[in-house]
Amino acid sequence: MSVDNPVKGRTATSVSTKRRLGVPAVTFMIIAASAPLTVLAGGVTTTFAVTGVTGVPLSFLILGAILALFAVGYAAMSRYVTNAGAFYAYIAQGISRPAGVGASLVALMAYNLMQVGIYGLFGFTVSSLLSARLGIAVPWWIPVLVCIAIVGWLGVNRVDLSAKVLGILVALEFLVVIAYDAMSLAVAPEGVSAAGFSPETLFVPGIGAVLSFGIAAFMGFESAAIYGEESKDPKRTVARATFAAVGIIAVFYAVSAWAMSIGTGPSAVIGTAATDGPDMIFAFLGSNGGVVLSDIAQLLFVTSLFAALVSFHNAVARYFFSLGREQVLPPALAAVRAGSGAPFAGSLAQTVIAVVVTVAFAMAGSGSELGELYPVLTMFTWLTNSGAMGLVLLMTVVSLAVIGYFRRTPHGASLWVRAVAPGLGFILLAVVFVLILANFNVLLGQTESTAATFILPLVVLLPGVVGILWGLRLRRSRPALYARIGHGSED
Repeated sequence: MSVDNPVKGRTATSVSTKRRLGVPAVTFMIIAASAPLTVLAGGVTTTFAVTGVTGVPLSFLILGAILALFAVGYAAMSRYVTNAGAFYAYIAQGISRPAGVGASLVALMAYNLMQVGIYGLFGFTVSSLLSARLGIAVPWWIPVLVCIAIVGWLGVNRVDLSAKVLGILVALEFLVVIAYDAMSLAVAPEGVSAAGFSPETLFVPGIGAVLSFGIAAFMGFESAAIYGEESKDPKRTVARATFAAVGIIAVFYAVSAWAMSIGTGPSAVIGTAATDGPDMIFAFLGSNGGVVLSDIAQLLFVTSLFAALVSFHNAVARYFFSLGREQVLPPALAAVRAGSGAPFAGSLAQTVIAVVVTVAFAMAGSGSELGELYPVLTMFTWLTNSGAMGLVLLMTVVSLAVIGYFRRTPHGASLWVRAVAPGLGFILLAVVFVLILANFNVLLGQTESTAATFILPLVVLLPGVVGILWGLRLRRSRPALYARIGHGSED
């Protein structure tokens, strides 16, 4: 089924007529969404500070193993289902079409929440840097609006342009973090030990919160399938990029969290993280590597956020495209740009959403008692944690979809691939999802539950219910369209 492009006058049967992305490009897209420097400076320090648990390094290895189990079936299914709507198509073909439509709306909400939420931290960081380095006072939302325009421009251009930009930024992030790790191990005020990888440091009452924080560091790793239609060899690219990303992210974050503990001292890391927050890394680099290195790291912290914004923007645009192509959402969303093949309408829709939400938070935060930290403690914290919860839920359901898909069409897959690995992945991801719900007030930085503790999960979950009902209605009212759900890129 094709959809006429009302904007650029061309037909959209796939995101791009040219397959431009190889394994390295897709892997960089995935790791960029994870934002290595942001995770280390923001996520790891927060986990140490809030949970008081020193076994954070081990938690990354455990979460990596869980996601690797998920990736076994996910990657295998990617060889036979190539769709820019990834989760949506997998669940539609593996469970049911109404469930797929429900999943698509949860995915749209989750990816939008992740993407727009990061703008809050980006605006605060840029505003703080301008004030500290240049003495210029700029409201946080002005850098955000400028960034939205740049991200939107990249979104409507060739996807390999975005991949090249992200590749450079991610490579620079890795270099800075590796330098930090090396310095930390060299300084080691209490000596070098493997205590951070010891089970007794993790399996304590705060383990639920640690895993809840940690899973957010991996969000975006599942996005390889979104680029299947633009990959040079989707049957191999998606699987290889997914496994590469999981392995790199798990090991890199585990080693970096361990190095942070060693560099500060295992007995002092929790207190220092609670006092300094993200500045913990930059202060350490300034003391041990010089002011220039610290300034470079802070600049790369901004570009790390930018890279994540571009990556999540691309994911949202492709979900809009996929759903518009199959007319689950308005067909106009399937419009692609004639020159680049990029999902023009989906990119524009995501840009508009980002502007509207940013303006809403800017207006709500005017005069807030939270002061300059308002966009971090509300927009960033609320939206990104809610989005991560939605993505974990989707991965849990996709694990079941993999089992259902291979039960109907085995494709010669082994028992391990079609049932055992996805079954174990389902159980373990379900446990992580329950832990997220149980610790949601902790993730929001609340000492006690408030209305936001319950409203934000509903913001993610209710679209799924609406989508299921919409799918059931399509089955009755438009059977031909219903039959195409989840099969948009197939002839």
